[in-house]
Amino acid sequence: MRAKITPPSGMMQHFYKTKFKRRCLRRAILCVKLIVMKRPGIFAGLLLVFVLASIKGSQVTEPRAVASGTNTRPRLDGRTLIPLATARGSVTQAGQARGGEATRSTRTLNIVTEPGAIVWLDEIRRGTTDAEGRLVLSNVASGAHNLRVRANGFKETAQPVAATARGEIRVRLLRTTDQAELLFQQAESARDSAKSADDREKSAELYRQAVRTRAAYPAAHVGLARILLDTGNTDGALGEIETARRYRPSYPEASAVEGRVYREMGQTDDAIGSFNRAIRESHGFQPEAHVGLGRSYEERGQYDLAAREFQIAVNQLADTEPIIYQLLGAAYEKSGNTKEAIAAYENYLRLAPNGSQASAVRSIIEQLKSEQPEN
Repeated sequence: MRAKITPPSGMMQHFYKTKFKRRCLRRAILCVKLIVMKRPGIFAGLLLVFVLASIKGSQVTEPRAVASGTNTRPRLDGRTLIPLATARGSVTQAGQARGGEATRSTRTLNIVTEPGAIVWLDEIRRGTTDAEGRLVLSNVASGAHNLRVRANGFKETAQPVAATARGEIRVRLLRTTDQAELLFQQAESARDSAKSADDREKSAELYRQAVRTRAAYPAAHVGLARILLDTGNTDGALGEIETARRYRPSYPEASAVEGRVYREMGQTDDAIGSFNRAIRESHGFQPEAHVGLGRSYEERGQYDLAAREFQIAVNQLADTEPIIYQLLGAAYEKSGNTKEAIAAYENYLRLAPNGSQASAVRSIIEQLKSEQPEN
């Protein structure tokens, strides 16, 4: 009969563990003595490593405590939106489309280049240089920017604008013999000046010649899509957008134009999807897409959402486009927000006191003010 083996008591377990540890300690001390006697260099090296590790460990500081209930990481709800500013308040800077909320500071840049050159800042067209090749950009938000310049007969160029840059910025353009680029420039000029169906068709043909000369020319395909949309050829416009994406898969401008095409076709859901895609591809900064979203929401009767998108577009365009203030005022008016509607219409008049809609906007303001209850 086998004897029953009982497990040792807690005291005995502690005794065995202590005895084992002492035995290991004696063996470790013996090994150290042998190393010191026979290999003093190795011992000195191990001692140095131990000392350095101890010093490094002592310099580790505790992480800064976070106050209870405070979350230091900004929370995003799918797509980051610019904080809305009131029409009478300061405009949020364009860079804050990515989540900032600080009050912006602005500066003025004086671009000096070839006469008649088109100037873009952060892919927003800001104007054309005068006969002396100068263009003043006001209300430029603080921070770094991207500057792009194009003049007929010259190679288009882009350059960064440092966060500290102010005053005069010279942009040197070089002559080009690239036939595709020259045709594209002619097509763009023709589209800008087109006043009739024949003018638009001439522009479209120049775009076609440009892409025949160089198939991988996404900007020319998008330009052709715009002129085809103007002529009512929506299927052709969508085809050009698809071709542009073949050469440049992530293309915010192409997605914004696609949204306009779908909106023209009455496919509001598809239009909203394309506008949102443009905003994602541009990391939040795409005023054309925000305007398109606003108009799509307005057509659905969602006037509060429309006003939000128009306000974002105003912010991103650095308070330079009066027509968007008119759209914003109309959205506020339809939502019953009379005070904000009046403020938006007044901002339209501030930017375009002699604009084509100025007389109508003044009449609307007078009517809205007359309908407000007396305090």
